Amino acid sequence: MTPARRLSVALLGLIALVVVGYFAKDLTGTSSDPAPPAASASGVPGADSGLPVKSLSSLPEQVKETWELIERDGPFPYPRNDGVTFQNRERLLPAKPSDYYREYTVPTPGSDDRGARRLVTGSSDEVYYTADHYESFVVVDVSK
Repeated sequence: MTPARRLSVALLGLIALVVVGYFAKDLTGTSSDPAPPAASASGVPGADSGLPVKSLSSLPEQVKETWELIERDGPFPYPRNDGVTFQNRERLLPAKPSDYYREYTVPTPGSDDRGARRLVTGSSDEVYYTADHYESFVVVDVSK
Protein backbone atom coordinates (compact mmCIF):
# COMPACT_ATOMS: atom_id res chain seq x y z
CA MET A 1 0.00 0.00 0.00
CA THR A 2 1.39 3.39 -0.94
CA PRO A 3 1.88 6.11 1.67
CA ALA A 4 -0.78 8.28 0.01
CA ARG A 5 -3.30 5.42 0.13
CA ARG A 6 -2.48 4.75 3.81
CA LEU A 7 -3.09 8.41 4.61
CA SER A 8 -6.43 8.35 2.75
CA VAL A 9 -7.57 5.22 4.61
CA ALA A 10 -6.48 6.70 7.95
CA LEU A 11 -8.36 9.95 7.30
CA LEU A 12 -11.48 8.08 6.22
CA GLY A 13 -11.32 5.97 9.41
CA LEU A 14 -10.93 9.09 11.55
CA ILE A 15 -13.93 10.74 9.90
CA ALA A 16 -15.99 7.58 10.46
CA LEU A 17 -15.05 7.55 14.17
CA VAL A 18 -16.04 11.18 14.62
CA VAL A 19 -19.42 10.63 12.92
CA VAL A 20 -20.15 7.48 14.97
CA GLY A 21 -19.16 9.25 18.19
CA TYR A 22 -21.38 12.22 17.41
CA PHE A 23 -24.46 10.07 16.81
CA ALA A 24 -23.73 7.78 19.77
CA LYS A 25 -23.64 10.85 22.05
CA ASP A 26 -27.03 11.98 20.70
CA LEU A 27 -28.58 8.54 21.23
CA THR A 28 -27.43 8.24 24.82
CA GLY A 29 -28.43 11.79 25.66
CA THR A 30 -25.19 12.40 27.51
CA SER A 31 -23.19 15.53 27.31
CA SER A 32 -20.12 16.86 29.05
CA ASP A 33 -21.85 20.24 29.45
CA PRO A 34 -23.65 20.76 32.74
CA ALA A 35 -27.38 21.29 32.44
CA PRO A 36 -28.33 24.95 32.50
CA PRO A 37 -30.54 26.16 35.32
CA ALA A 38 -34.22 26.49 34.46
CA ALA A 39 -34.31 30.24 35.03
CA SER A 40 -31.90 32.78 33.62
CA ALA A 41 -30.71 35.97 35.20
CA SER A 42 -33.90 37.54 33.84
CA GLY A 43 -35.91 35.23 36.10
CA VAL A 44 -37.88 33.67 33.26
CA PRO A 45 -37.88 29.88 33.62
CA GLY A 46 -36.48 28.33 30.44
CA ALA A 47 -34.79 31.51 29.17
CA ASP A 48 -31.40 29.79 29.38
CA SER A 49 -32.54 27.36 26.69
CA GLY A 50 -31.34 29.77 24.01
CA LEU A 51 -34.85 30.08 22.58
CA PRO A 52 -36.39 33.53 22.11
CA VAL A 53 -38.44 34.83 25.04
CA LYS A 54 -41.85 36.38 24.41
CA SER A 55 -44.29 37.87 26.85
CA LEU A 56 -47.63 36.11 27.25
CA SER A 57 -49.39 39.34 26.30
CA SER A 58 -47.61 39.43 22.92
CA LEU A 59 -48.94 36.01 21.88
CA PRO A 60 -52.43 35.22 20.50
CA GLU A 61 -55.27 35.59 23.03
CA GLN A 62 -55.89 31.81 22.95
CA VAL A 63 -52.41 31.24 24.44
CA LYS A 64 -53.37 33.30 27.51
CA GLU A 65 -56.70 31.44 27.76
CA THR A 66 -54.91 28.08 27.63
CA TRP A 67 -52.38 29.25 30.24
CA GLU A 68 -55.27 30.22 32.54
CA LEU A 69 -56.76 26.72 32.07
CA ILE A 70 -53.41 25.16 32.99
CA GLU A 71 -53.22 27.34 36.10
CA ARG A 72 -56.74 26.18 37.10
CA ASP A 73 -56.02 22.55 36.12
CA GLY A 74 -58.72 22.54 33.45
CA PRO A 75 -61.19 21.69 32.18
CA PHE A 76 -59.37 21.32 28.87
CA PRO A 77 -60.97 21.26 25.41
CA TYR A 78 -59.16 18.03 24.47
CA PRO A 79 -58.98 16.03 27.72
CA ARG A 80 -57.42 12.98 26.04
CA ASN A 81 -54.61 15.12 24.60
CA ASP A 82 -54.14 17.98 27.05
CA GLY A 83 -51.79 17.45 29.97
CA VAL A 84 -50.16 14.40 28.42
CA THR A 85 -46.42 13.84 28.31
CA PHE A 86 -44.62 15.75 25.58
CA GLN A 87 -41.82 13.53 24.22
CA ASN A 88 -39.57 16.29 22.79
CA ARG A 89 -38.79 14.07 19.78
CA GLU A 90 -37.72 17.11 17.79
CA ARG A 91 -35.13 17.88 20.50
CA LEU A 92 -35.77 21.60 20.28
CA LEU A 93 -36.37 21.93 24.01
CA PRO A 94 -33.64 21.18 26.56
CA ALA A 95 -33.03 17.45 27.07
CA LYS A 96 -34.85 16.25 30.19
CA PRO A 97 -36.28 12.97 31.51
CA SER A 98 -39.14 11.57 29.45
CA ASP A 99 -41.90 12.67 31.86
CA TYR A 100 -40.58 16.23 32.34
CA TYR A 101 -42.74 18.07 29.78
CA ARG A 102 -46.55 18.28 29.37
CA GLU A 103 -48.39 19.60 26.32
CA TYR A 104 -51.67 21.48 25.95
CA THR A 105 -53.71 22.46 22.90
CA VAL A 106 -54.00 26.15 22.08
CA PRO A 107 -57.20 26.45 20.01
CA THR A 108 -56.84 27.83 16.49
CA PRO A 109 -59.83 29.92 15.36
CA GLY A 110 -61.43 28.48 12.24
CA SER A 111 -59.72 25.09 12.59
CA ASP A 112 -61.94 22.00 12.65
CA ASP A 113 -59.31 19.98 14.53
CA ARG A 114 -56.76 20.65 17.28
CA GLY A 115 -54.65 22.80 14.98
CA ALA A 116 -50.88 23.25 15.28
CA ARG A 117 -50.58 25.49 18.32
CA ARG A 118 -49.44 24.11 21.68
CA LEU A 119 -48.17 25.18 25.08
CA VAL A 120 -45.57 22.88 26.59
CA THR A 121 -44.78 23.14 30.29
CA GLY A 122 -41.74 21.85 32.12
CA SER A 123 -41.49 20.52 35.66
CA SER A 124 -39.40 23.56 36.68
CA ASP A 125 -42.10 26.06 35.67
CA GLU A 126 -40.90 26.60 32.10
CA VAL A 127 -43.58 27.44 29.52
CA TYR A 128 -42.92 27.08 25.80
CA TYR A 129 -45.19 27.95 22.88
CA THR A 130 -45.20 26.53 19.36
CA ALA A 131 -47.43 27.90 16.62
CA ASP A 132 -46.22 25.37 14.05
CA HIS A 133 -46.65 21.96 15.69
CA TYR A 134 -43.19 21.63 17.29
CA GLU A 135 -41.12 23.02 14.39
CA SER A 136 -40.12 26.01 16.53
CA PHE A 137 -40.63 27.22 20.09
CA VAL A 138 -40.44 30.38 22.13
CA VAL A 139 -40.12 30.65 25.90
CA VAL A 140 -43.21 32.32 27.37
CA ASP A 141 -42.78 34.90 30.09
CA VAL A 142 -46.10 34.36 31.85
CA SER A 143 -45.53 37.35 34.16
CA LYS A 144 -45.90 39.86 31.30
